[in-house]
Amino acid sequence: MTDDRAHANRRQVLYWRLLARLFSPDEQPALESASVAVVDDLGLPAALLDPTVSVDTVVQRFPALAGELRDLLAADPDTPAGAGPFRPHEAEVRRAALASKLLLNVFATGAGEVSAGQLARWQADAGWFEQACGVAPGELRRDGTGLGATLAGLEGDLVRRMRLREVLADPVLAARLTPSMSLIEQLLRDKANLSGVALANAKSLIRRYVDQVAEVLRTQVAQATVGAVDRSVPPKRVFRNLDLDRTIWQNLTNWSPDDERLYVDRLYYRQTARRTTPSRLIVVVDQSGSMVDSMVNCTILASIFAGLPKVDVHLIAYDTRALDLTPWVHDPFEVLLRTNLGGGNDGPVAMALARPKITEPRHTVLVWISDFYEFDRSQPLFDGIEAVHRSGVRFIPVGSVNSSGHQSVNPWFRQRFKDLGTPVISGHIRKLVTELKTFLT
Repeated sequence: MTDDRAHANRRQVLYWRLLARLFSPDEQPALESASVAVVDDLGLPAALLDPTVSVDTVVQRFPALAGELRDLLAADPDTPAGAGPFRPHEAEVRRAALASKLLLNVFATGAGEVSAGQLARWQADAGWFEQACGVAPGELRRDGTGLGATLAGLEGDLVRRMRLREVLADPVLAARLTPSMSLIEQLLRDKANLSGVALANAKSLIRRYVDQVAEVLRTQVAQATVGAVDRSVPPKRVFRNLDLDRTIWQNLTNWSPDDERLYVDRLYYRQTARRTTPSRLIVVVDQSGSMVDSMVNCTILASIFAGLPKVDVHLIAYDTRALDLTPWVHDPFEVLLRTNLGGGNDGPVAMALARPKITEPRHTVLVWISDFYEFDRSQPLFDGIEAVHRSGVRFIPVGSVNSSGHQSVNPWFRQRFKDLGTPVISGHIRKLVTELKTFLT
């Protein structure tokens, strides 16, 4: 019992020290010296207690710790799984020391200006924290819910505190930046004030981020449910479509016991043709300041669906004006460079641009991404949406396809869309991917 209490006290020292440093940058001498003694007794490096030393640096110097850090926070804290050669109580104290390092480096972001190097270091540390939670680096921040929303908020605050224009003007510093949604938002807002080297570096960062997100979304599109097999299309009579089991079953009456052979009168083939309908996808995106994530994600998603066969994709962005971005829909990078984030909302203006594109309502899906705060234009916009829906268009209202937090949706619109039988989709972009692919393929 005495030994158990000693280990519990050691863990408590580490956690009290963590809380003290999270709420105040000033060291508490008693907690610091006690924590140093605990870490030293465990055979762990003192760098675990130094918030100025990145997790990457610790792992580079002590590679064996990498395995202990991964899934560290995903495991049951009462189960010493993965403790390796350490006794259960010792493993618990080690876990407390390693967890304290991750939590301190990620959540104690301080105040004042931030350099590109500090941002890159924090992003790397956040990646280790996400691995400790059992997911890939960046996954929690992309998910944008719960703990992921908190991480994305911290990242956004660091980006806002950075002198971005000065960093972009220096190719060495710009190369140290890691693309993130928060950084892309800042770049899109400030692109009109950039020129020369700074503008070139900003474009390079936006392109890198677009390519990264596009790779993830292509995988999600490929994995989403596809259209049903079209039984009206005769199967192709080729060897790869041969249904061997059915062929044997249907010809069993032709079995010859004397010859010990099965004589086949007819071959059976699998039907593989999918039911496809030439479809038009019209995506309308609110580009006001509150919808940055949706603008970036849906622009990239529209470009992916534009690459599918027999899908005619149109893209419209709006604030108080509407802009037809269809000519550039295959290149989300060019689309983003042509958007101007911020401003008010005028949904009826966007509807006036979208309606002429609806030529075959039954073969058209209209995706409208907005928080739907239209104020005095709420009723006119809803009247237009209701008319389009009743004409046979598949209308999909989307309140959020974000990666960095929750999106508020106007309750007035939310209720009316529900009454219309088209409830608002809100949450992770995977929901929209599934909805669209089910309709289009």
